[in-house]
Amino acid sequence: MTDKRTLIIFGATGDLASRLLLPGLGTFLQSGRAVPVQLIGTGRSARSAEQWKDVVTKSFASQDVKGPEVDATLESTTFIQGDPTDPEHLKALLDAADAEPILYFALPPQIASDICEALQGVELPEGTTLAFEKPFGTDVASAEALNKTVLELVPEERVHRTDHFLGRTTVLNIIGLRFANRLFEPIWNADNIEKVDVFYDETLGLENRAQYYDEAGALVDMIQSHLLQILGLVTMDAPAAIDAVEFRSSLARVLRSTRLKGDDPKIASRRAVYTAGTIDGKELPSYQDEDGVDKSRGTETLAEIEVEVDTARWKGVPFTLRSGKALGASRKEVLITFKPVTRLPSGLSGRPKADTLRIVLNPDEIELSVSANGGGNPFEMGQVTLSSSFDDGELTPYGEVLNGIFHDDPLLSIRGDVAERCWEIVEPVVDAWKSGDVPLEEYRAGSRGPADWESSS
Repeated sequence: MTDKRTLIIFGATGDLASRLLLPGLGTFLQSGRAVPVQLIGTGRSARSAEQWKDVVTKSFASQDVKGPEVDATLESTTFIQGDPTDPEHLKALLDAADAEPILYFALPPQIASDICEALQGVELPEGTTLAFEKPFGTDVASAEALNKTVLELVPEERVHRTDHFLGRTTVLNIIGLRFANRLFEPIWNADNIEKVDVFYDETLGLENRAQYYDEAGALVDMIQSHLLQILGLVTMDAPAAIDAVEFRSSLARVLRSTRLKGDDPKIASRRAVYTAGTIDGKELPSYQDEDGVDKSRGTETLAEIEVEVDTARWKGVPFTLRSGKALGASRKEVLITFKPVTRLPSGLSGRPKADTLRIVLNPDEIELSVSANGGGNPFEMGQVTLSSSFDDGELTPYGEVLNGIFHDDPLLSIRGDVAERCWEIVEPVVDAWKSGDVPLEEYRAGSRGPADWESSS
């Protein structure tokens, strides 16, 4: 077991910390992979020692975690109020750390950037680690500037640009599916695959997240970060080893080859916003009437882009990435559609559906649908579906991410050049949308989206 670490959470009073980060920490502490952790929360809002401990206790209880490491962290945790951009406050936080500190920025990118600027006036202890939430930066220029600032503070191997999607059981299993069997890898190319779709459609609406979401929208919230990383896992060539250097280099190579369809955001992107409707019997107001939303921004709640991967493996295969809120059905999956056989022998009847591999992201499932004959008429083609569910991992996705951070393993974090590259892919879309070159369509909350989108998905 490695030495004790101190986790300092900026934005500790926010929803992300209590709902995702702290429960993930609890699963890590309970696992056999844990190190002793001193937990320090900080934020501008005041919290008494009892209030803070209650937040941590409830977050841990949500995962029903227990054990000596959990108890030790609960017993020693503390909250220090202050302005995170004040160097004196930062010094106080570091002075309170009794082990190598991990500074976790559970904050929007601009505030995280401001704190890093302030950290330049502070002497950081040896072994300091910095961990950032997505998005990393707000565009290409800010991501480049933040990378420059961060690398003046600590070396790249001590920087974790987290994406909790990479900690999902199913996403991690894509690696095994791709590279550990002879069934899929030989046919994982443009000769055999017709198209690939990555969907993350949610039935949830805004859920009181206007402060963040109205600035980001569906494109930045989901596609720029999570879905491009999943695309990279689906399309990357086999790394020499599943380690941070080889794996992340393979991911970087394929994303450098990824670009918008036709290099034209007007034909490669669509956007829409939900109007008032009903989901599961619950009335939802129009997004633009939600509390905290600035209608003049024209923020989208449904975004779709089509990209191409310009490599020999994938030449000519269309990739669609889509994410939206307040839709009538939850659809969180990678859908690989295979090309039909070149010829169906005479004597076989019917028109079989396309063979598909569906990797469901939440809940964690995999489903292979293939053409087969059988049933009443053995010469009539039909479809057979093989499916399997994955057990929940030992750790939550945030627990997996924290495990990498505490053990100085950046395998599941985003390398600096990849963070910039993801912005480079979507920035032409952002610019085209700001200029009004792509219309902001509408769809009723609880529907499948704008009517003319349904046939394409």
